[in-house]
Amino acid sequence: MLVTGASGFIGSNLVRHLVRRGHQVTAMVRSTSNLAALAGITDLRFAVADLESGDSLAAALDGVGTVIHLAGVPNARQTGDYWRGNVDATRRLCQAIAARAKAPRIVLCSSLAAAGPSRPGCPRDESDAVRPVSQYGRSKLAAEQVVRGYADRIQAVVLRPPMVYGPGDRVVMPTFLPMARRGVCVKAGLGRREYSIIHVFDLCAALLAAIDQGTTLSRDDMRGGAYFVSDGHTYAIEDLCAALSRAVGRSRVRTIPVPRTVVRAGGLLAQLIAPASGSPSIVNPDKVREFCQSAWTCRTTRARDELAFTPRYDLADGLAQAMTWYRDQKA
Repeated sequence: MLVTGASGFIGSNLVRHLVRRGHQVTAMVRSTSNLAALAGITDLRFAVADLESGDSLAAALDGVGTVIHLAGVPNARQTGDYWRGNVDATRRLCQAIAARAKAPRIVLCSSLAAAGPSRPGCPRDESDAVRPVSQYGRSKLAAEQVVRGYADRIQAVVLRPPMVYGPGDRVVMPTFLPMARRGVCVKAGLGRREYSIIHVFDLCAALLAAIDQGTTLSRDDMRGGAYFVSDGHTYAIEDLCAALSRAVGRSRVRTIPVPRTVVRAGGLLAQLIAPASGSPSIVNPDKVREFCQSAWTCRTTRARDELAFTPRYDLADGLAQAMTWYRDQKA
């Protein structure tokens, strides 16, 4: 099977997950990819190809029966970068897959952001109307729609995870760790903020399950073929900070609400500063728009029933395991 985005956080964990289970895996990477996260994995093949240009895609698909599509753009300076990296790239991949005499099955890792936020106390399920609020979310939904457009030629399943954390995470843990170590929890505005979350190992298990299980996308059923996956719980932001604080040895956490106008101003400032750093900031107006929502939660009933997905990691165990990895990196 072929894994796009194999050198990233989720991709490198998935590749290890698959290889340990005896699968023949080809990691699709770019010529400029940093392969440090894939070091030491035996029996792993590499295919150098470019989803943005289409170069070498056909060769990368030779002998492949399943494609797990993880590559994408989570942070960007400009809206066009989201669309090029998430939508146009997915279209090129689908074109290349559909051109095969026997088209491989594709599992697309999308995002809860593609469906949009939920309401406090009312986690999303797959029957709810989608309403993404960010350019990132809109681009991920558009990528899903691209794949759905090939439903007559390609079998495809979509997973929509919420926040993902675990070994190799460079976004969620670095965002919350400084607060946890200081015993504070900063949130946007007053009122409760609710989140679903999933450990990367559980997401890998769900992606593996979707290889040969689940209803595939259909042009006739616009809500079928997509699955929310999480650890099955709903957490207030204070719960996340408190659990991480315990993982770093602190017992008390103080919540500090920050007016949304201040949060939005911070996002604009970070966007202005980002060009000097040479890479897009994980704090920008698009991400702030997501951060200011009251709830990002989802139900996993359909994934449980149709993918036989059962999460193994609760928040306490998952954070303890992730912290072990972080400490090892600093050792």
